[in-house]
Amino acid sequence: MTDKEKLKAHLRTIPDYPIKGIVFFDVTTLFKDAECLKILVDDLYEHYKDKGITKVVGVESRGYIAGAALALRLGAGFIMARKPGKLPAEKLSESYQKEYGKDSIEIHADAITNDDVVLIHDDLLATGGTVSATYRLVNRFHPKAIYMSFNIDLTDVPKIDIYPKDAETYSILSLTEHDA
Repeated sequence: MTDKEKLKAHLRTIPDYPIKGIVFFDVTTLFKDAECLKILVDDLYEHYKDKGITKVVGVESRGYIAGAALALRLGAGFIMARKPGKLPAEKLSESYQKEYGKDSIEIHADAITNDDVVLIHDDLLATGGTVSATYRLVNRFHPKAIYMSFNIDLTDVPKIDIYPKDAETYSILSLTEHDA
């Protein structure tokens, strides 16, 4: 069994969650298996080890798991992109429309400098609403470069019009809802 087949075999899918018509890909089953977690972090590390990443931004909350482990492996700092009201110091905020509601994301105002090379990591790319807002937020810091990575890209879900097409994006697994 290949690494990607192992990840797919350990991925849990839940129909009609959080609302009817959505197939939820639950990555927590990948995190609880030590070998799967190692595969995720090793794969991301191999892809990004020569990019000069200085900060990894993990998107709340499942982006924190592999994002923090990857930051450690890369020798980079780790930044949490959080839901409103969770960060105690001065912060910047960006609002966005999700597949099933409106939300916003925040980062501490002193988290990133214009000398940083930033990797934004989240567990799953669906329409791209959350990561697009995170990208816009990180871009306000004017870093040298911004990359985006995901454990899973749902390729049959249309990306929103404002998805940052110019950003280099990498996903470990490319799946469709039919893979559920």
